[in-house]
Amino acid sequence: MTRSLLLLAVLGIPTVAPAQEPPPDPVAQLVARLDLEQYKATIKGLTQFGDRRQGTDRNRNAVNWIEAQLRSYGCADIGRIKYEYQPPSPPSSDGRGGQGVRPVRDTTRASGGGRYRGIRARTGVNTDSLKQPDETLRALNMQPTTPGPREMVYCTKVGATRPDEMYIVGGHMDGHGWGEAANDDGSGTALVMQLARIFSAPDVHTDRSIRFVLWNNEETGLNGARAYVEQRQALQGKEDPPGSGKYPEPTWLGMIQHDMMLFDHGMPRADGTLSSEQRPEADVNIEFQSSAKFAAQAQQLAWAFQVANEKYATDYPASVGSHMTNTDSAPFQDLVAAISLRENERGTHIGAGWDPNWHQPTDLYSTYSDKDFRLGLNAAQTTLAAIAGLVGATLK
Repeated sequence: MTRSLLLLAVLGIPTVAPAQEPPPDPVAQLVARLDLEQYKATIKGLTQFGDRRQGTDRNRNAVNWIEAQLRSYGCADIGRIKYEYQPPSPPSSDGRGGQGVRPVRDTTRASGGGRYRGIRARTGVNTDSLKQPDETLRALNMQPTTPGPREMVYCTKVGATRPDEMYIVGGHMDGHGWGEAANDDGSGTALVMQLARIFSAPDVHTDRSIRFVLWNNEETGLNGARAYVEQRQALQGKEDPPGSGKYPEPTWLGMIQHDMMLFDHGMPRADGTLSSEQRPEADVNIEFQSSAKFAAQAQQLAWAFQVANEKYATDYPASVGSHMTNTDSAPFQDLVAAISLRENERGTHIGAGWDPNWHQPTDLYSTYSDKDFRLGLNAAQTTLAAIAGLVGATLK
């Protein structure tokens, strides 16, 4: 007994045990492992392959690079989905298998069920190589797409106590438009890769599994995600081989997609221009589809992500909308709770011209500032925090 405690005892003064420090919050600790410069470096690494258009060597090289990065993070459970892609005849002009933005003159209703409001600017996919002034980048993007076999890579964090259940966290790695696809969808791909890095650390324990998937052929109609559903849906929750404790396709608990995370500069002005700076009131848009069979579960999942953003994101808030569309979560929406995260609402904002770099030669790493990249980082903080809670993540 120390002298002070002994004196208190002699004087008959009751002692009070010192206050116990609350245990550290493992979710906060994991979120703190996200780093702006690492996120930017991952996007920069993806841009070395140009627009990564599906059906080209630059796309295949990007898939190989992504797999090598995942292995370097320590993610040992890595696989590939293989499928065939044959483009429709005649090919769609909007780059999404007929699901893209309608011309401004057609309707006031946006893709996904939303309603356009305010000033709108035209959108589309650039197909003119000469609009890319960088001759080196133009040459890199020159090889045309060809039909045939496609591959996409995934990595799984296997749960310790419920390996038969998982959340799918995705982003698409292909792009087009003769730029670098830095935002669409380097920003979403890099986000998923950074989460894979953090959850693959040897001191991170999860009860449930997480699968990180980098989809291909999103820009042609979500073909990679559709192939995944067709090939894997019936395998859910089956132990293989029996008694092994291994589940090649754990039961899906939710699917979370990331697509275009950087640019929220506001509505176009009357002349079609936008602010050069990220707006102070920028937010992470979380969307579910109100017409989906699992709409109620998806809405609940979306609000869980919004709560995670409130608690753990450092700079930008999140908002929830009900018009998810044109992204790789759509093939899952009638099978499981499915949501998407973006810089803006896909139908009513991006479809109304709020991102002038969308599918354009200006979608370059150099186009974006740290304020833009930080919006993507806040989306990463949001997803990491939400998923960590859902899978029971702890630190050893």
